[in-house]
Amino acid sequence: MFDATLRDGALRLRREGTRWLSTGYAGGESRGPAAYNVTVPDGWPETEDEGGDAEAIGGEGAVSSSDLDGDGPSRPLDLDGDGPSRPLDLDAYIRRRLARAGFGEPGPTLLTGVEQRHARRARLGSVEAVVTAGVSNPATLPMSPGCGGPAAGAPGGRRRDDARSSTGDEGDDGGGDDVDRCPPTGTVNVVLGTTRALAPGALANLLTVVAEAKAATLLARTGFTGTTSDAVVVGCDPDGEPAAFSGSATDVGTAARACVRDALSASLDSRYADVPLPASVADATYGVVTDERAAVSKL
Repeated sequence: MFDATLRDGALRLRREGTRWLSTGYAGGESRGPAAYNVTVPDGWPETEDEGGDAEAIGGEGAVSSSDLDGDGPSRPLDLDGDGPSRPLDLDAYIRRRLARAGFGEPGPTLLTGVEQRHARRARLGSVEAVVTAGVSNPATLPMSPGCGGPAAGAPGGRRRDDARSSTGDEGDDGGGDDVDRCPPTGTVNVVLGTTRALAPGALANLLTVVAEAKAATLLARTGFTGTTSDAVVVGCDPDGEPAAFSGSATDVGTAARACVRDALSASLDSRYADVPLPASVADATYGVVTDERAAVSKL
């Protein structure tokens, strides 16, 4: 499906004329030759590197992806209104990063703190997925009120307002607290495409198939259903063999589920080969436990 090119921490996945649907920044529907997964530098956006230092752009220890949703430690970009922010033209930043890597074609772009060397590709039938995975900012949804369960550091886990490490210093064990040994980078980015020509509803449904497979894989591997900043791009070939549906029982859906599971698992294996996965939201550098209860009534 994709011709993959990696330069300076920016991964381009290219196929002419692809129809894209993205949940990332400035997402939605588009049509074009390429989609991107870009590693942001350490401390971004506070330390945005205008000089084009390739090591800084792709270096280990890049910013936690929770900095993308307003939970980071130092005046981060606030995309959801929950934290302090500083002005940053994200469109201009993405254009600069792609231009710096020699990529002149615009397209849906995902940002991550995970190095692209941890990206993994999986192919099955007409489908291909490319995934980068980190879980420093896990999100979990406990089924019982007031109890986060094992994946949330029972009882309770940590809530959004206090889900940070005590020091924020990676590698300083500070007396043995597991939280200080958690790696700093997070988010799960998935770019998945098929050579089939999907109907409009089938392309949208493919997002739900990918999200379900991602959640199932993360739950089995980590105890979390996702992170606070996961994003997905799906694509299809308008000139391919038509497919009206993409559900889990279809050829496209079945292949998508397998590709997401296998690429995500392989990326986790790479990212956490030398450091432990956080065992709970409480142990993670950042994290969210959704333990609020909604009011339920008859219609």
